[in-house]
Parts: sequence; C-alpha cells; structure tokens
Amino acid sequence: MCGIVGYVGKSQAAPVLLDGLAKLEYRGYDSAGMAVYDGNKIAFEKALGRLKVLSEKTHDGETMPGTIGIGHTRWATHGEPSEINSHPHLNESETIAVVHNGIIENYAKLKDKLISRGYSFKSQTDTEVVAHLLDYYYKGDPLEAITKVMHRVEGSYALGIIFAEHPDEIFAVRKDSPLIVGRGKDGNLIASDVPAVLKYTRNVYFIDNGEIAHLTEDAIDFFDVDGQPIEKESKTIEWDAEAASKGGYEYFMEKEIHEQPKTIRDTLSHHVKDGKVNIEGFNMSEDDMRQISRIRIVACGSAYHTGVTAKYIYEGMCRIPVECDLASEFRYRNPILDPNELVVIISQSGETADSKAALIYAKEQGIRTLAIVNVEGSSIARDADIVVLTYAGPEIAVATTKAYSAQLMTHYLLAISFGKALGKVSEEDEAKYIQSMRKLPEQIEMVLNNKERIQRFANRYVTAHDVYFIGRGVDYAISLEASLKLKEISYIHSEAYAAGELKHGTISLIEEGTLVGAVCTQKELLPKSISNIVEVKSRGAFVIAVTTVGNTEVEEVADYVMYIPETDQYFTNSLAIIPLQLFAYYVTLGKGFDVDKPRNLAKSVTVE
Repeated sequence: MCGIVGYVGKSQAAPVLLDGLAKLEYRGYDSAGMAVYDGNKIAFEKALGRLKVLSEKTHDGETMPGTIGIGHTRWATHGEPSEINSHPHLNESETIAVVHNGIIENYAKLKDKLISRGYSFKSQTDTEVVAHLLDYYYKGDPLEAITKVMHRVEGSYALGIIFAEHPDEIFAVRKDSPLIVGRGKDGNLIASDVPAVLKYTRNVYFIDNGEIAHLTEDAIDFFDVDGQPIEKESKTIEWDAEAASKGGYEYFMEKEIHEQPKTIRDTLSHHVKDGKVNIEGFNMSEDDMRQISRIRIVACGSAYHTGVTAKYIYEGMCRIPVECDLASEFRYRNPILDPNELVVIISQSGETADSKAALIYAKEQGIRTLAIVNVEGSSIARDADIVVLTYAGPEIAVATTKAYSAQLMTHYLLAISFGKALGKVSEEDEAKYIQSMRKLPEQIEMVLNNKERIQRFANRYVTAHDVYFIGRGVDYAISLEASLKLKEISYIHSEAYAAGELKHGTISLIEEGTLVGAVCTQKELLPKSISNIVEVKSRGAFVIAVTTVGNTEVEEVADYVMYIPETDQYFTNSLAIIPLQLFAYYVTLGKGFDVDKPRNLAKSVTVE
C-alpha cells in the first residue's frame, strides 16, 4: 500500500526522502509528496503520478532545504488520485504535517465534529482529519496531542508527523499498519518497509501496535498509547542494499525469478542439518506434532496457492487432514475450530491485513498458530506462537516469485517433519526427499536456461483475451498460481480450474483459438489430464502444456510443450511454476507494461 519515509539528521532531508520513497515504489501508488521544515516553516510539495514527477518538481529535492521531513507515496482509498488528496496533509495554519498509511474508519464522524468546531477541509481524504485533530489537541506538547488522537481514531494507521514548533523532531505512530524506525550514523529514519532505510542503516526497530516513536538527530525514544516510556530492542537486518536493487536486471521480477535457486538453497541450508530436517528450527517437538488433529492453512493470493499445494502434500505424505482458507473469508464465516488443530498463517511481508486478522482470531479461540513469513520482526511473526522464517531476502516486485518458492520449500520441510513424527515418513524416505530437494536449484537453472524459447512463444500471445489453466491434484494448485501471475501483470483475463470441472460449465467458453495451459506433472493422473487436453482441443483450443521430461505422450496432444526435469511428485510445483512465471513475464513485456508496477496492485496489502 502507501509508502512512508521520514528523516531527521545532518543531511538535507528531501533527497533522502526521495531515495527512500523510490525504494518503496513496489508497494503501488498513484501520487507522492513531501513536507520539510526549511528553518522558518513547513514547506511541502505534491505531485500526481510517478515519483519522478515529484523529483522533477523539486529538482531531486534540492529546492527543498531543511534537515527534517516526511514523505509519502499514496494509493487512493478515500478520494480520487489528485494533488489535493496527496499526502502530506496539514492543519489550516500549516504548522503540523502528517503522512498516513491505513484507513481511519470513523473519519466521517470525526470530520463532522471538527467542522462544527470551525475547521475546514481541502481534501476528500480520511488523513486530513488526523491533521486537524492533532491541531485541536495540540497545546504545546506533541506527545500529549498524539496520544489523545490515538484514543479517538478507529481503524488502521501508520503515521509520520512533524510540528513546526518542534523543528528537530519526528513522531511516528502505528496501529495495524507496518512502520519501522532506523538508527543511522548521520540521522534517524522512519519507513513503511526495510528497503527504504538499507542505504543508511541495517539497525532497525519494529514498532508495535499502539506505540509511538520520537526521533531526533541523535536519539530515538518510544512511548505507549498513554505516553509512558517503553524500552525496545533493535534488530539487525541481514539484507544489504544490493539485495534490494535490480543487480543489472531490467526488472525486479526478472531478477527475483532468477534468484529462486538461491532462495531454495538458503532455505535448505537453514532447515536441513546433517542430512535431516532440523525439527528444532520449527520450535515444535515430535510430541507436539503428534497432538495436532488437523492443519488449517490460512493465507491470501499466492501464499494461499502454496497452501493448496501443501494440502496435497501434507495429506499425501503425512495422512493428516488439511483445510485451506482464504484469510479474507476465514474469520467472517464463524469457522468450527478444533482445539487440537494448528492454524498456519502464510505471508511474505508478515503484515498482510486479512492474514493478520485471521491469526488474531485463531489465537482468541485458543488455537495454536504457526506463521510462515519472510520478514523477521513483522507483525505476524511477533504474534504467532511458532514462527518459521523463509529466506527469500527482500522481494520487491509486486508479483511474487521467489517468496512463493521459499514458502513451498518450507511446506515440504514441515511435511517431512510431520510425516516422521506420525510414523508416515521413514529415515529412508526423508533421505530420498532431501536428495530430491537439493537437486531443485540446479533443475530450476536448467529451466531458466531455456527462457529464450519461452519468450519466443510468449510473444505470439500478447494479444490473447482469455487464457484458462487446468490441472489435477498438485497441478491444479500450480494452475492457480500460473493464472494469477498472468492476470496480475499482463491484465489478460485468466482463470484456473481443476481439470475435471471443465465439463461442468467452463468448457462452454472454449472456442477456436482459445489458449489453454495444461499442467501435467502428476504421473498417476496423466491419462486423465491428457483426456482433458483432448476435450479442449476438439473445441478449437490451442494448448500449451507443462510436463515432466519423459511424458512424450503429452506432446502428441498438446500444441506446445514446456518440459521440466524429473523430480518427486510432491515437489513438481517448484519446477513447473518457473516456465509459467517466465511466460507471464514475457507476455507482459510484449504488451509494453511495467512488470514491477501492475495497475491497482500493491506489494503488501495492509488494509482489508
């Protein structure tokens, strides 16, 4: 969602703000702005569109002097994208400036009360309410005003605030929207996400719900919602600035597709010791695992698709029942939870709003929770009973690739652990599985080396209007992710179906020239998958298929076949998704779209 950056220090603030905001462009936005105290007043500048417009208006920040400021990239929620609705928002006397990520749910009620007290509003946003409410409560003590505002507003928010009467101080506030504080050598920073501060520091604090941070050039203090001082420990971010850069690739998505072999190697190295899955790394004993009656996987988007894959794996390998829930539906359907089940929450950022709400709901019901996240110190990581980190490093592209692969690997390893605990996976089985997983990075590199052939084929389908992906078992889960990758970056209408469901309605949409992607990696289901290919071919479809080397019978019925190396049936998703990621990537390039910034989408969905 929106991006926030703030800086107070020895350097000119505006260039630092622009640099930090540029590192957050992946979050999605439609406008940008900055507010800087220039020595006399709070100066501000806003721009509609990309960050480069703001950069050009301020000559890369040089026309905005001052060493303290806040910046923002906005993704419209309340009010259309426009300069007037862009952040920062100020009080009427322009002595208080605010940037905000999140949604103030009771803003209409607060706005009416402020209007009745003589305040006027320029924008359509909920954020302007915060600026005026701060003005209303401010009597010379910023902390007192902020705590009073926190007690009045409802909803989610991350706030960066500066006061003209306190020109050397930044305040940061958080409730249900991510916000971090970085301690640098030449100043201190706030930001929505780690990449914005990596150039300046790797020493960060993760602000918890209901906490306030107070920053000066050389000090950082923290307070609770009542203004009482609290102590916090900093964390060292292992990523470096290079890990969050394009590294010579044209797009972050391209770089991250090619980083998947490393991601898998890193995940294995952290969780496999002496040729065995290190169960201690999962903070669960075999006795704990044997007490689990059912696994319930809750997630959104691509993370949910890894859960669908995991359902087939856990049930097949461990014989333990598994349910998959979309996080946005889970807590609203009044689910029947078993006290002995394990709720697994999956989120790359660890800040996904619906997934976080599902985690809280499960904990309120007394259910044990396990989080699979990529960001140590994130909200979900802090709140879950058990945390299993993935090791994908910073993922910048909105369309996930390497985090998806890391989540898959984590499921494989957890399944082996559960299987051993339940007596369904022997030591020989474990050794065989680990050997197969260790081959995956090299096998992915083999698929990547064939990318030019995939690009040539993708270029033929840049004008496609409808694409349907089909598969059975794990192949159905792969189809779900393949369809999402294509639609979210190329804007081509795409759907995924369990292949056996085609004849129950969707096959009526197949006509001459319709593109169908058939995933056929499951050996036992291959004859039925081939039958489904014949069904759509007979109605005029052009079929691209992804299958394992040796399944030459697929070539007899499909029009174009992408082969992947042979691996264990449970692990085929890790290989089969690669050519489908590349297909979506090259179709999008062919259409001339920005692969890293798909319209209307954001990397981390931090509001419901």
